[in-house]
Amino acid sequence: MSEPRQNSLQGMAIMSGAMFILPTMDAIAKYMATFEAMSPGQVTFYRFFFQIACTLPILVALFGLKAVSAKRPWMNILRGVLHGAASLLFFVAVKYMPLADVFAIYFVEPFMLTAMSAVLLGEKVGWRRWMAIAVGFGGAMIVIQPSYEIFGLKALLPVACAFLFSLYLFLNRAIGEADSPLTMQTMAGIGGTVFMAAALLVGSAAGSADFAISLPASGLGLALLLALGSISGYAHMLVVRAFRLAPLSLLAPFQYFEIISATVLGYALFNDFPSFSKWIGIYIIVASGLFIIWRERQQHNR
Repeated sequence: MSEPRQNSLQGMAIMSGAMFILPTMDAIAKYMATFEAMSPGQVTFYRFFFQIACTLPILVALFGLKAVSAKRPWMNILRGVLHGAASLLFFVAVKYMPLADVFAIYFVEPFMLTAMSAVLLGEKVGWRRWMAIAVGFGGAMIVIQPSYEIFGLKALLPVACAFLFSLYLFLNRAIGEADSPLTMQTMAGIGGTVFMAAALLVGSAAGSADFAISLPASGLGLALLLALGSISGYAHMLVVRAFRLAPLSLLAPFQYFEIISATVLGYALFNDFPSFSKWIGIYIIVASGLFIIWRERQQHNR
């Protein structure tokens, strides 16, 4: 097996594992808003603050203080700002909407990322995959329509989140290997924390309940926030690693694996389960993603 193909397979395996883990963060965010009465803005701030607390000591212990000095600091800070804004939109959405609904709408993100890889990086995406992207967006509209009738403009928050997160993942590839994944995540954590601190101050001053400032109300809440930061830091390091091993257009569809753990967590913790019509939309989205994977493998085998 050639090294590029082996690297692509490793990247796909790492990406799959990360996608099964990451929805745990969103379940924690919904739990904190539902049972701990913590605002989504405050949860997002703690998510990045505890990410730094979890990754910075390891970074310093392994590489010393010089490792904190990234070769591309502002690009990594920008990653953190984009990630912070995307996480905020997602956490606000899961406060009001079922977890599975938010993920189903958010699944337009891999299509956005595949399109970006073609337009901005020049990766080859043939007409069949462009058709699959169009069909996938159609499936997303099937999911959005009933959610929009119930939740209004909040149903579009996952779409905005998907766009911002696509830009974040795009920067992962654009930065390349100038900095280690651990350095990148630590710097992104700093950017996200600073951004969310400013957003909290502005939002709370404006009187928005979604930006209310508070401390954890219980020991369980504090433990969950620590877990949120840990999962954030280490799972996204896996994503960074995966994108160094395989092309964007190959890895993007693997994010659909999040629907499995998101649906299980949503049903187990909040008794949320997608309706029949939403399952049709999800099926169309996943089928489109699988087609993209199949076409990508054919291109690699030529």
